[in-house]
Amino acid sequence: MRIFSILAAAVVMLLLAIFILARPELTAAIGGQPDPETVDAAPSEAAEAPAANLVKVVARKVTAQQVDSAVILRGQTEAARQVDVRSETSAVVASEPLRKGARISEGEVMCELDTGTRQATVDEWRARLEEAKFRVPEAEARVEEARARLEEAMINQNAAARLIQDGFASQTRVATADANVAAAQAGVTTASSGLRAALSGIEAATASLNAAEKEIERLTIKAPFSGLLESDTAELGSLLQPGALCATIIQLDPIKLVGFVPETEVNRVTLGARAGARLAAGGKQVVGEVKFLSRAADPETRTFRVEIEVDNGDLSIRDGQTAEIAIASAGVEAHIIPQSALTLNDEGTLGVRLLEEGDIVAFAPVSIMRDTADGVWVTGLPTTANIITVGQEYVTAGVKVAPTFEELSQ
Repeated sequence: MRIFSILAAAVVMLLLAIFILARPELTAAIGGQPDPETVDAAPSEAAEAPAANLVKVVARKVTAQQVDSAVILRGQTEAARQVDVRSETSAVVASEPLRKGARISEGEVMCELDTGTRQATVDEWRARLEEAKFRVPEAEARVEEARARLEEAMINQNAAARLIQDGFASQTRVATADANVAAAQAGVTTASSGLRAALSGIEAATASLNAAEKEIERLTIKAPFSGLLESDTAELGSLLQPGALCATIIQLDPIKLVGFVPETEVNRVTLGARAGARLAAGGKQVVGEVKFLSRAADPETRTFRVEIEVDNGDLSIRDGQTAEIAIASAGVEAHIIPQSALTLNDEGTLGVRLLEEGDIVAFAPVSIMRDTADGVWVTGLPTTANIITVGQEYVTAGVKVAPTFEELSQ
């Protein structure tokens, strides 16, 4: 009985296997319709057999956009003006000091020095000037008197010369007349010299008076421009020698952003171009305008100095802060792509792999413009390109792939 049961089970299993594996043939043999799913599956699998050997990738269609380009620099803030105000004379400070950090206006007194005997010197030269001016009319009168005597002597000389021709005068009288003319001419010369000396005395007294008054002006040291004191002014009672420091004054409004442009980028920067910067301290962002671009390169770094003027009315920006500067330049066509789509070819060149006609892979080198939260802006691609975003590391140029496209929102 046991052997019969085993044989019966084996026969049943064999029949089931034949029915399952040869179902289409059996159905056709008994005149039935074959199973459509079974019939359709065979040719489909045959058609997909070649595609199954292709590498599947995900691609994205991207189109170029006009993007404002910028020259990116690292620089620092710099005061518009900074001056060490120094003494031009020697004197003792007679004013109370101003403390550093204080605001100061143009023309405001920073250091007042003791007058000493300088005022007496001014008064002395004023008196000498008046005295020199008083001598001028007297010298002019002497010149007129000498000229009158010269005219009289010349008249007498002419008369004597005519009389001697007619025999009415002696040779002695003519000689005397000639001597009187020479003496009168000498008198005119002497009087003119006296007048010139008087006028020179006026000029000398005026020059000395001006020098003495200028020395008085130097005793009051004033601010050359409005700004902030970076140091205390000289202490009361201290002696200042010529060249000694009264105080340092700094102007922070407007303030300058200073950077250095490499020679490969200098032609992209123009005067008047808009520029922005982000300060390292606090991340404050400011906007300004390019006011200066050097014509000569730094001999060591081969870079060109550029200065950007920025409003700083609240004085919140300090001198010497680090800043990341972006200077606006002419726009260029660029594509925004996922950063993960970037790859390297066998030569180590940065680029992307894209699809050409017939789903053939190609490699295109790119240059990165800037990095954003949505991806990276790159240049170097055709106006419209199908870039591979997934699977680019598993294919090489010239290989055919089976792509699946995704949408790119730009």
